[in-house]
Amino acid sequence: MIRATRILTTRFRATAPSHLSRTLTSFAKHESILTELGISKVNQGVFDGAWGGSGPTQSAVSPATNETIAKVSTATIDELKVAIAKAKAAQEEWRHVPAPRRGEIVRQIRERLEKHKHALGSLVSLEVGKIYAEGVGEIQEYIDICDFATGLSRALNGSVIPSERPGHFMMEQYHPLGVVGIISAFNFPAAVAGWNVALALITGNATIWKPAPSTPLISVAISKIIQDVLEENNLPGALHTMVCGGADVGEYLAKSPDVNLVSFTGSTEVGRKVGTVVQNRFGKLLLELGGNNAIIVNDDADIELAVRACLFAAVGTAGQRCTTTRRLFLHEKIHDQFLARLVKAYAQVKIGDPLEEGVLCGPLHTKAAVEAYKKTIESVKAQGGKILVGGNVLDRPGNFVEPTITSIDANAPIVQHEVFVPILHVSKIKNLEEGIKFNNQVMQGLSSSLFTSNIANVFKWTGPAGSDCGIVNVNIPTNGAEIGGAFGGEKETGGGRESGSDSWKQYCRRQTATINYSGALPLAQGIKFE
Repeated sequence: MIRATRILTTRFRATAPSHLSRTLTSFAKHESILTELGISKVNQGVFDGAWGGSGPTQSAVSPATNETIAKVSTATIDELKVAIAKAKAAQEEWRHVPAPRRGEIVRQIRERLEKHKHALGSLVSLEVGKIYAEGVGEIQEYIDICDFATGLSRALNGSVIPSERPGHFMMEQYHPLGVVGIISAFNFPAAVAGWNVALALITGNATIWKPAPSTPLISVAISKIIQDVLEENNLPGALHTMVCGGADVGEYLAKSPDVNLVSFTGSTEVGRKVGTVVQNRFGKLLLELGGNNAIIVNDDADIELAVRACLFAAVGTAGQRCTTTRRLFLHEKIHDQFLARLVKAYAQVKIGDPLEEGVLCGPLHTKAAVEAYKKTIESVKAQGGKILVGGNVLDRPGNFVEPTITSIDANAPIVQHEVFVPILHVSKIKNLEEGIKFNNQVMQGLSSSLFTSNIANVFKWTGPAGSDCGIVNVNIPTNGAEIGGAFGGEKETGGGRESGSDSWKQYCRRQTATINYSGALPLAQGIKFE
């Protein structure tokens, strides 16, 4: 349960004074935000209406120091089976609640998240490694999708379809699926879960959330908040079930016939396995996978605007967003001047503790990511590329690396693959058509952006022969998607759509109903039985 302590209003109250932090444990340094959110040194990591978890313990580790913050117990498979059964039973009650009333519950969740926004944002920063502004921004995304879902709960419209048969009424409507399994990733441990939870709840489903093993604390904190709201409204807590665990928990969620939809966010490699398992039982899938995203800067672009956008898109979250810009294609006429300005901008990026004021780039999430960074730098050099800025692992505690710019051929093998680190590959192009070809030649198709002032280029880029991504931007970066639009991509990005627009339909069972009130039985297509 969330303690009724005073909300933190600035990041400085979330950390101990610097002269004390060297001698305190990671938990003690941040005890004020952790206790506000109900986090202890050891926590139960299963909630299905009651807290439990007798499986192995997971450690939440701060990427800034590689110190353990706190520990969380996990679910055994038997406990997961019980949790699924409870979620299913809760949904059978919840589906009868009118959609606007379900929206009211989501609104109350929104209000509670807002109350604890700064503490939750600080915890995201602490556990993931993203800077404080991004941590709070992530919680704001959860709040925003709750706003969207609350309004949507009064507009889950079907349609009336004219029938060709006299005295017949035909309509299309949407019903709840049942239980929605959510397997979220480390880089957006709150927001992506929120996209799914808010829409799943208003459409009448129960949810089972399996967070990433390395970010269990924010999951426990949010689950406690939602528990409070559900209990205050005399609703079963299992509507928002949470199960911490490893690969075995995720595998069972994927294969369970009682989990009607599996929403998976993560790598293409793992997503392919999850998709195969779910498809084999004809379950529904929502996949949000890799994104080897590109920006094209044409010769008629606003250079200042494009430089700022590229910096934010490539360095934000230390290159660990699925929408991070990893490839930059510069028109040959502006290549040199643009690159000089971008290199200068990189030199101003402050790297450090994500909760420290002024820091723009925090650490990578894990030591494994640091190794991936090092291997990518080696591959760039081996494949004829040059390191223009960065390229080094910092000699300090934590998982810190330098944001890096390379100059490399757009067809180099390393450029074709997404690596979740802050490395931006820059290549020269002759024209927009060549840029579009390079943009589309990779296997992923999540986000893309063109900087231009030519309206003809805009419509070429957004047209049928333009970018093949799910997100196609003009004069804004590849990251920073809004709640109102559907989020997702094509090809090896998985084809799923979350968040806005009509993404809510993926959480529903679609029904076409024909009602005969004529007393006769005319058949379609004029068929007669004499």
